Parts: sequence; C-alpha cells; structure tokens
Amino acid sequence: MDKYLPTGNDFVSLPRINERTGGIEDITFLYMAAKGLIDIRGSESAPLIQPYVHLNGDCAISPACLAWTRLDDWLPQSTAQLGSLELKTLYIPPIDERGFAIQMTVHNTSESAKDVVIGLNGCWASSWHCVNEDKPLSGKATCFRSGWNSSLIFEYHAGFPMFAFAPMADAQTDSSFTCSDDGSITYDLFHHCTIAADGTASVVFYWGLGFEEVAAATSAKEMLRQTFDVELTKTRTWLQERRVTFNGDAKLTQLYNTNLFFCMFFSTGITLDTEELVLVTSRSPRYYVSAAYWDRDSLLWSFPAILDADPKRAKEMLSYVFGRQRRNFGIHSRYIDGTVLEPGFELDELVAPLLALERYINKTDDKSILNDSDIAQGISLILNRLRQHEAASCRLYDTFLQPTDDEHVYPYITYDNVLVWKALKDLAQLAPQYAHLEKTADEIKDAIMTHCVQKDSAGKPYFGWSIDLNGSHDVYDEPPGSLQLLPFFDFCSPTDEIYRNTVAMIRSPEYKYSFANSPINEIGCPHAPHPWILSLANSLLCGRVEHCRAILEKISMDNGIACESVDEVTGYCTTGEAFATCAGFLCHSIREALL
Repeated sequence: MDKYLPTGNDFVSLPRINERTGGIEDITFLYMAAKGLIDIRGSESAPLIQPYVHLNGDCAISPACLAWTRLDDWLPQSTAQLGSLELKTLYIPPIDERGFAIQMTVHNTSESAKDVVIGLNGCWASSWHCVNEDKPLSGKATCFRSGWNSSLIFEYHAGFPMFAFAPMADAQTDSSFTCSDDGSITYDLFHHCTIAADGTASVVFYWGLGFEEVAAATSAKEMLRQTFDVELTKTRTWLQERRVTFNGDAKLTQLYNTNLFFCMFFSTGITLDTEELVLVTSRSPRYYVSAAYWDRDSLLWSFPAILDADPKRAKEMLSYVFGRQRRNFGIHSRYIDGTVLEPGFELDELVAPLLALERYINKTDDKSILNDSDIAQGISLILNRLRQHEAASCRLYDTFLQPTDDEHVYPYITYDNVLVWKALKDLAQLAPQYAHLEKTADEIKDAIMTHCVQKDSAGKPYFGWSIDLNGSHDVYDEPPGSLQLLPFFDFCSPTDEIYRNTVAMIRSPEYKYSFANSPINEIGCPHAPHPWILSLANSLLCGRVEHCRAILEKISMDNGIACESVDEVTGYCTTGEAFATCAGFLCHSIREALL
C-alpha cells in the first residue's frame, strides 16, 4: 500500500504526495458554492504532477531511491542519487499564498559537465466533488498557453470558469500538452541546462490556484516575484513560531508538530470562491467523511490544539462557528455553509461551542468576545435548545446520537450530561448574566450521581454509559466521548471510587472492546472495532502517561499522522486515514500530559 506525505496551507492541500514516487497525485481546495471540497486528480498510471530529471535523454532518478524528511516537521523534501547526480526536491505551500512551489536542485558530483533536463510532467485525469462521498464533476477541463508568460493554464468550466491552476518557473522552460478524447490532459514542463563538474542547478516551479486563468496565473506570478527564498523564510518562520520541542525526544517532537500542522491546515481552510475561513473534518479525501462540519470534531478535538498554537486563529474559528454554523447547533453534521448535511440531534455537539468558547476565554482572558452579537445569540440558542431536551423528572438531557454518531441505546448518556454540566458551570463564571446557571449545573451533577451511577453484582458502584430513567442501563464506552475523561472535565477525582470502578470495567480483558491483552491496548467500539487514537488521547488526559508513551513508540498510524483506529498488534492504520481533527486532539493531549 502506498504511503503519503501530505502538506498544505490555508488555500491549497496536497493530500497525496506519494512517498514511493514523489508524485503529487491530487490537489484539493475548499469551495463554498460547492458546499465542500474540490479534488483535482491524476490518473491511475500517472500522477497529477511528477518531478523528474533526465540525463542524456534517460531518466536519471529512480523512485525507489527516494529518502524523505520534513523541513520543520511539515515541508516534505526528498533526496535521491543515481550515478553522479544528486537530486533534492522540496515541496512548499507558502503561508498566505494561493498555491504551492516545488524546488528541484540537482548537483553534479562528477568531474565532467552533464546535460540535464529538470521537469514536471503528469496527467489531469478528473475532478471531483468531495463531501463524505466523492463524485466526479461533469464539466470540461481545458488547457491552453498563458497570455501572462509562455507557460500553461489548466482551467475547468461548468458553464463558466469554476477554477484554474497554472505553473510558472524561475528558469526558462519549454512545455507541451495533449488533450485526449476521454477529457484527460497530459503535459510536460521542463528546463534544459548544462551542469558543470561539481556544479548545481536549481529550478522552482510555482503553481497558482484561482477562480479562472488570470487569478491562477497571477497567484503563481506573485510567488515568483516574491522569490523562493522569501517564501521559504516566511513559511519556516511561521512554522517555527508554533512548533513545540520535547526535550530529548526527537520522535515525539516530530509526531507532535507534524500532527499539529496537519490539524491546522487540514481541519481548517479558506474557500477559493468566498475567501472565508471554514472548519471541516479533513481536507483530505482519504478521510471517509471528508470536508464536512461537526461541532464536536472541530470544537472538542481540533480547537484545543489550535488554541494552544495560535489563539488568533482560534478566535477566527469561533467567529465562523457562531456565525455561519449557529442556526443548526446540535445537528449531526453540516456543510461548510451551515446547512444540514446529516440530520439527527447530538447533545455533545450542542454544547461543544460553549466548551470551546470557555476554553478560549480561559486561555486568553478575552472576555470582550462575549459582547459579540453572534456569540450572545449563539449562547441563547444553545440554552433554549438544551431545555427542549431536558427530562421531565430531573436535570438530565437526552440525545438521539452517541459521540460516534451511531444511534443511542438509552437516551440519557452520562458522558454527554457531564459535558452539559461542565459547559453551564463554566459559563456561569464568565459573566453576571449567566450566574444563574451555577444552580442548574449543581442540579445536573446531582441527577447524574442519582440516576447514572449503577452497582455491579458485588455492590461496587460505577457509571453506566447510558440510562432510560426506568431502571435500564448499559456498560459501554466510546473513544469519541469517553467516561475516562470525567476527571479531565473536573467532574470527579481520578481517585474517586466510582470512577476507578468504571475505568476498571471498560479496560478489563472481559470487556469486548478493551484490547487489554494486545500490544496496542486501547479502547475501541463497534463503529471501528480496533484501538482508537482518540482513546489514546483520552488516556493521556486522564494520567496514563507511561502506558501512552509505550504505545506512542509502537504505532505508525497513517504514516505518522493520526487516523481513526489502528491494528491492535501492528499499530498501522485500520480505519479513518488522514483524520485531521483527531490529529489535533492527539496533539493537545500530548502537550497536556508530556510537555
């Protein structure tokens, strides 16, 4: 199975840089009018963009000899050598630019000059619309020569120009292209040069993205004018200002930072057509529910890590949430424009905006945000909607869907009600107009302790997963909303007897999804019956530090990036590749527990 080294910036994602070949298999970007993601793809036999070097007409670099590192834990760079030529290829999506660049540097180690061709070729085979499911677009792909230079323009029409992308280089290049009857376009973009003995040649290919040809070409031209060194320095400075170093642990440092940047650039992004910041599960089509919005995923998982790294970006996230997404708070999933994608009420999603808001204020002490009309209206809407789900006999709140988005067994879930308690208790401390919620929070805790605490056959108390207020409950746990986190939310002490009994039950070998006797002994659930990375993050947050360190040493996940679940023996990804919001929650838990 191929492995990938994703990278990206706010505007463009490169989700599939193939580790074996160095080829860029696709480019994705967010599009508000399409309510999701557009994916420009190569073919099965040829990637969208393939770097190459030719010596005397023959391919001088074999994909099998590529060795990879990440500059500042985010920018992929490969090195390769065949005979007397050394090639270094660096992929950089510059900060604040609508595009990306590929720098190819060839060093001639021989004692004689070499005639070399440095280039890119590839195939634009198809274009796709991605929101959970991937569906091909039915418009027309075109290619023509740019009026802005002698290079190429690739443009897509659906009655009018919908998007375009275009290359420019910082050296003299030649190009060719062919439009096939099946709608695919193949191209070649190349630079001829003679490299002296012990000499070096370098070419930077800039790719701009835009609504149509002028926007795409000038996006490339802007990077060209700024120069590669300026763009690289700006981008590296941005990354280094947000990187975290774990002293003496290079592997953990790389894992943390790569997942942090993957979270920042794949769980958020700026739309091409309206230039709005939006939040999504993942900008990679490799994730099985890509490019849609979940309150829980964005606000409970990715938001804490982004707040740790960039409070300004976190505030922009809240503006989007309490703006476009406000009217459908608590609904299962939505499109990026705020309209409903999948209906179904989820209690954890309803209170997630409150928990993120409180976390932001506690981190920044910026209480002025409460004066924003969107924020005030959002709080009021959540409190009103919460009352609609209150039990008639006590202060417990029902949900239709569990944190996995699967249907509940019983309507009152302990974990979800702890989130409600936490949200109202903290909100009561933020401003006088919410002080009355302190009493409501106390009543919620009393209701949880009265109705959600059960006893086993030996009389030991524990928290049931869900109840129906008629005497029924289940023993269960879900990594997306685990009972392990109750001390993390300050609901109880880690030494509390009820809590300890609960954790012992769900981590015991007798519990079907504990994986207690496996090398990767973390909790799963029927939604994905393998150990979850979210469960590993939960364990970090509830103090199982050495246990988690040992697992972090073993797991590969999705080539070093967080996924939904991993094989309980090998630690390789089993479900949910390129899970951007999970990457954020893993980072936050590592930072809280190990920094």
